[in-house]
Amino acid sequence: MNRRRPPTSVSAEELLTTLQRLTARARQEVQLHQARVELAEALQREMLPATLPTRPGLQTAARYAPARSGLDIGGDWYDGFPLPDGTLAFTIGDVQGHDVEAAAFMGQIRIGMRAIAATASDPGEILSRTNDLLLSVDSTLFATCTFVRLDPRTWVLDTARAGHVAGVWATVDGRSGIAEDAGDLPLGIQAGPQYPVTRHRLTTPGAFVLLTDGVVEGPSFPIEEGLDTVVRLVASRAAAAADELADAVLQAAERTGHEDDAAVLVLRHDASRGSHSVTTGDAVQCTVSIPGPSVSHSRRPGRAVSHESCDPQ
Repeated sequence: MNRRRPPTSVSAEELLTTLQRLTARARQEVQLHQARVELAEALQREMLPATLPTRPGLQTAARYAPARSGLDIGGDWYDGFPLPDGTLAFTIGDVQGHDVEAAAFMGQIRIGMRAIAATASDPGEILSRTNDLLLSVDSTLFATCTFVRLDPRTWVLDTARAGHVAGVWATVDGRSGIAEDAGDLPLGIQAGPQYPVTRHRLTTPGAFVLLTDGVVEGPSFPIEEGLDTVVRLVASRAAAAADELADAVLQAAERTGHEDDAAVLVLRHDASRGSHSVTTGDAVQCTVSIPGPSVSHSRRPGRAVSHESCDPQ
């Protein structure tokens, strides 16, 4: 004969005590998670610049949104700072992963790149030397990056890409597109990449927008569609203030599903339509009098091909 233990009756008081204990435990876990999120957000804020450089005729703005998984901290970054020769440097990049390790690696890249840019002005050289620096620390992480050097006196824009998503541009006269500048491997993968430098002469007021792939790519949202969406958005707001445009582009990232970090950096410029003559050392000298493409190629000793055009096309 099977004998079963008679059921133990549980009083209402015991049930209430158990419920209170479980509630207290859940509250502690929520508070712990909130503390970790706040710590991550504070770390992220400290890693990103509080301000970006501006000049007469140049507005700048940047936005960042964390990933929707992990600790809400990631490796996307942007930066902007003046260079010794009076030009301005702007960078945007994406470190593999979105955790505290990625954020720390991002901080190393930003600091290292600033130090290198103090002694080198060529964007391709800066990326190459940054790549060498990252390889020397023997990290398992890598990063994509775009480095931009802008001369606000002549509106010459030099760019170099290390495996990073293309930028987007638009002018107030209705032209727009994707800046499919040449590039090479992401930073921190292997030694020896030569990062080509693309030169743009900005001749018409408009906007040049740098972004990370979290803005234009998602689980069910291909990057081509995302870039086309941002091109249309930037074209419709080419004359808008930099802050307004940055907000609009970051909001567009919601269409991707936004599982990755997302960063946006906007350069809203009032480039003159007039004629300017620019001497660029041992590269090229050009005179531009009207908007439109004017393409030439040059090769500096030991450097990759530099492509020149009027406005990013």
